[in-house]
Amino acid sequence: MRIRSLGILGCAVALTLASAGAAPADDAIGQVKTAKGTVQVVHQGQTLPLKVGDHVFQSDTIMTDKAASVGITFTDNSMMSLGSNSKLALSQYRFDATTHVGVFDSVLSQGTLAAKSGQIVKQRPEAMHISTPTALLGVRGTEFVVRVEGKS
Repeated sequence: MRIRSLGILGCAVALTLASAGAAPADDAIGQVKTAKGTVQVVHQGQTLPLKVGDHVFQSDTIMTDKAASVGITFTDNSMMSLGSNSKLALSQYRFDATTHVGVFDSVLSQGTLAAKSGQIVKQRPEAMHISTPTALLGVRGTEFVVRVEGKS
């Protein structure tokens, strides 16, 4: 009986350790729907590859290399696509799925971003902002594209 108990305990410890480094999907603000080329995320100080199905979180920074792109759908049904050589920081994101009230702030420091706003903007048009090195965009429409030239 002792060997079996250790086996179950060992499995529980292994599962705990395996999940310790991963952020809970409950805290996810979006999910990668498309990815082409080298796409990375800086999450809690670590730079990791980003692929279809991965989750993104508030305070993550998404980066694409040359000839790369990524498409992300957020929990409010906003959609963002980054083109090649892009860098987007997901600064602040809150969304209440019941009331559709929230805030969505991000910083595009280089590259191209195409976006379609979701429930946050439908509920409160002034609740979404995209900052760039030279401008702050208050998103009041439903679809837009912005490009930042040069390096950050």
